Amino acid sequence: MNDDKTKNIDQLNSFLRGELSAVETYSQCMDEVKDATVVAQLRGLRDSHQIRARMLRERVLAMGGEPAESSGVWGSFAKLVAGGAKLLGPKAAISALEEGEDHGRDDYLRDMSELSADNRFFVEQQILPEQKRTHAALTRIQDVV
Repeated sequence: MNDDKTKNIDQLNSFLRGELSAVETYSQCMDEVKDATVVAQLRGLRDSHQIRARMLRERVLAMGGEPAESSGVWGSFAKLVAGGAKLLGPKAAISALEEGEDHGRDDYLRDMSELSADNRFFVEQQILPEQKRTHAALTRIQDVV
C-alpha cells in the first residue's frame, strides 16, 4: 500500500474511532436522562453517529484498509468523562456530550486537510454537515435540560 493511501486510511480510521466513541458515550449518557422526549432526541443523534461510523468503515474497506473496531484511547477518556457526568446528573451528561461534539467537529475541521481530494470531498459533503447538525441539535437540547 502506498504512503498516501495509508495516510488516508489512518486518518479515516481516526475519524471512525471518534464516531465509535460518540456512539458509546451517547448510549451511556442516555441511561442518565429520564425525560423520554430528550432520550428520543439523543437516540437520534447517536444513530447519526452510527451511520457516520458505518460510512467511514465502508470507505476504509473500499480503500483496502482494515477499519478500526473500537474507539481506542479517546473512547476510554470519553467513557470516563461520561461516567463522571452521570454521577452529577443529566445536565452534566449532556454537557459531556456537547464537549464530545465540539471535539469531533474540531477534529474534522483540523484534519480533513490531510486527506486526498476525493476523501476530503467525502468528509466535507457526507460527514461534516451531519456533525454540524448533531452539534447544533445537542446545543438546543442542552438549553432545555
